[in-house]
Amino acid sequence: TISQPYIVALMTQLLELKGNEKVLEIGTGSGYQAAVLAEIVGEVYTIEIYKSLSKKSEKLLTDLGYRNIKFKVGDGYHGWEEYAPYDAIIVTCAPDHVPLSLLQQIKDDGGRIVIPVGGIWMVQTLMKIEKTEGKIKSKGIIGVRFVPMIGHSR
Repeated sequence: TISQPYIVALMTQLLELKGNEKVLEIGTGSGYQAAVLAEIVGEVYTIEIYKSLSKKSEKLLTDLGYRNIKFKVGDGYHGWEEYAPYDAIIVTCAPDHVPLSLLQQIKDDGGRIVIPVGGIWMVQTLMKIEKTEGKIKSKGIIGVRFVPMIGHSR
């Protein structure tokens, strides 16, 4: 899947990237968001729950010359602890709550998450979450509609 270009741009802007960050993406999909991030930051880690989709996106982005993206097949609800902490996490599918595992995998000072939150039959809210000195602050940005996060969050 691919989100509307406006939403991809908005979510990327909300991450407030400077250019040398390490970013985790949950929900590789077509790989479009990962490619956008890879043009901006130093390292992109992306997780997709569907193996065939992950492999297709990995081949495409590798063929296009992206060398700063690492791919994983797995349940994004749990994040990718091996490479944590991340400067930022972007989630392109909607859980009904913010996974604690993702909050634990951003940096304690300056870490941020952009994530759509809400049930499959509910209006979802794009949230920006920031961690400063270990304290969490969240803000609703805009109503959105994303595919549901599947896996553990079900």
